[in-house]
Amino acid sequence: MPVICHLHQLEHQDLHLTGELATEELGLENLDELLHDFSPLIYDLQVQLLDRTVLVRGTLTMDYRAECARCLKPFASRLHLDSWNCLLRLDDEEVTPIQGDSVDLTPLIREDILLTLPQRPLCKNECDGLVSQPQEADVKAHGKDNKPGLSPGWVELNKLKL
Repeated sequence: MPVICHLHQLEHQDLHLTGELATEELGLENLDELLHDFSPLIYDLQVQLLDRTVLVRGTLTMDYRAECARCLKPFASRLHLDSWNCLLRLDDEEVTPIQGDSVDLTPLIREDILLTLPQRPLCKNECDGLVSQPQEADVKAHGKDNKPGLSPGWVELNKLKL
């Protein structure tokens, strides 16, 4: 169910909106191959009418699973926007589409979630990625003293006694 703000209710008092928003409502189910298993979005919002604008403030929280872009290990993560703000101008319907006497906040929430999700999720900032193993052919061809990452030319130079 989308997050709807009824404008006629705002004329008398501020609104407090809480609830959950399904992943399907936000269109996140096939977003990225590294991001998946999104939990429903939990929202807690305060809505105020200020002249011809609507101020929305609150928190947005969602858990998800991801795969590290460097090492491909799966890990759990949380998206938490603890001071989400949105200012809607009611005098411009191109910016704020009003349907009847209500405004749907769901597209605005979705946009900010997409901007906050990582483009390259990492299990930890220090992740070194996949550890490469020395190839058997390299060890046989260049002897046991060949260290991974050393080219064969350097191995031969290391054998020189100068």
